[in-house]
Amino acid sequence: MSNVKVAVIYYSMGGTNYQLARWAEEGAKEAGAEVKVFKVKELAPQSVIDANPNWKSLVEKTKDVPEVTSADLEWADAFIFSAPTRFGNMPSQLKQFFDTLGGIWSEGKLVNKVVSAMSSAQNPHGGQEATILSIYTTMYHWGAIVVTPGYTDPVTFQAGGNPYGTSVTVDENGKMVEHVEGAVKHQAKRTVTVAGWIKKGNQ
Repeated sequence: MSNVKVAVIYYSMGGTNYQLARWAEEGAKEAGAEVKVFKVKELAPQSVIDANPNWKSLVEKTKDVPEVTSADLEWADAFIFSAPTRFGNMPSQLKQFFDTLGGIWSEGKLVNKVVSAMSSAQNPHGGQEATILSIYTTMYHWGAIVVTPGYTDPVTFQAGGNPYGTSVTVDENGKMVEHVEGAVKHQAKRTVTVAGWIKKGNQ
């Protein structure tokens, strides 16, 4: 399935979803996909970022990661989104990006793309599932094909058992509570596998 192209798209403040994105990249590459990692454009004022050492450090660390554009979505056969929860919804940065895609959506360029999503929060029930579902709601409008991990591998249970997409709890020190690397990689590989089936069928 080396002909499958995957865009891993993330938003991150403290680094959690950046790490999830990198694990997804590794998993998709292990499945034979061509993978590109993108971040969504930051909307927060620089003064706010500068006041948070961890946030400022991540911005510097990821300065060479390209910002995602509509052309990147056209390029990809599959998308893997990773974003923290904001009161049970996706962050405004990701929503703003989605809101710019009316042009390629109206042209049918997002139809039959394969999509999966991941999330994080500071509590075990902090809105991760609702955030993933909020991302999927947009995908339904695109005519995209949502691929969840479900319970297709025991690694999902080890990571907390979220069937909608891998999610993780982050403690007060910014550390991940659950061990989710394996679950992220499984989710990415499953996304590549299904995208390969669909791409082959369309050809």
